[in-house]
Amino acid sequence: MGVRSDRRWDFDASSTEVWTALTDVAHYRSWWPWLRRFDATAFAQGERWHCTVKPQFPYSVRFDIVLETVVDGQLAVAHVDGDLTGWARVSITDDLDGCQLRLISDLEAVGGPARMIARLAPGLAAAGHDWVIDRGIRQFRASALAAPTRERDQ
Repeated sequence: MGVRSDRRWDFDASSTEVWTALTDVAHYRSWWPWLRRFDATAFAQGERWHCTVKPQFPYSVRFDIVLETVVDGQLAVAHVDGDLTGWARVSITDDLDGCQLRLISDLEAVGGPARMIARLAPGLAAAGHDWVIDRGIRQFRASALAAPTRERDQ
């Protein structure tokens, strides 16, 4: 059983500002201290990132992200493989007051402690996923974009 997510956040910044910040991979570890390992050189199509995430639970999740499609300023689609497998899609669209960031993903824990947690306590696995996403957006807003924002989860 996987965790499917479809979340949206509104930003009081232009899509160009948000995209520029989002694609600045050199700062990811400073924004997200729970990202224990992050080996990446660019936010570009064909790139493979090696990641280790430590959520608030006593285990880590290791996975690779392969950026399959990147449309500069608009969209990224990635395949995820490792302790988690699946896909994720990030898009940015302009709106009247700034822009909206949307994350859609479908991930399944298939290895490591995350697999056992997902099988024995699927609610706990979903909570760990939500914790990373929610905390990640708050930290991105605070670190990468200091401007005020509006948040709407859907």
